[in-house]
Amino acid sequence: MILLLQEDTLFPPVTQALRQPNGLLAAGGVLSPARLLDAYRHGIFPWFGEGDPILWWSPDPRMVLFPHEFKLSHSLRKTLRRGAYQLRTDTAFEQVMRACAAPREGQDGTWIQEEMVQAYCELHRLGYAHSVETWMDDELVGGLYGMSIGKMFYGESMFSRRTDASKIALAHLCAQLRRWDFGMIDCQMNTPHLASLGAREIPRQPFITELTRLAASHAPPARWQFEVANW
Repeated sequence: MILLLQEDTLFPPVTQALRQPNGLLAAGGVLSPARLLDAYRHGIFPWFGEGDPILWWSPDPRMVLFPHEFKLSHSLRKTLRRGAYQLRTDTAFEQVMRACAAPREGQDGTWIQEEMVQAYCELHRLGYAHSVETWMDDELVGGLYGMSIGKMFYGESMFSRRTDASKIALAHLCAQLRRWDFGMIDCQMNTPHLASLGAREIPRQPFITELTRLAASHAPPARWQFEVANW
């Protein structure tokens, strides 16, 4: 049985969720900033298709990337050192979201509905949602977006229109999060691509414990600016 949310219902601490499908916890509610921030602080995220109610998830195990475990391949290091790109943050948040929502080969649709775009753009305006962008010749060619609460980052999606464009953004993100002493990136679901970059699964309860500690750290919402990375 899943929790049916009313508009003002707060999330309880997550002790269990459905195993089939893995992690489905609740349905309903709204994508308000308060609801989304409450969800992320409890290790819960929205994921639903067109025509579905808002569905809230907390899978077990959980895919995470510890910033110091990011796998920097030899070829990607060469690309980063060559520097034939511009790295920007928080300059094109909505563009990044819509690029992530664009149809991809082998997929029928997207979970990034217009309702999601508007909700996360509002969180961006409030300083909680961020984009890391790869630009070439003043063209946005790749990047990622996600949420930041305290010293915890919650990755949402990434896209790439040029070779390694999304990996460039992720490499810079991990480097900066290490400098800021962020402890963990929530990757939500297991994919071979994320695993190849160093992400791994951990049980939900240790994930929730560490997330709670990191999200409670003092790091006020603000527009992001990255330091120059030395590759």
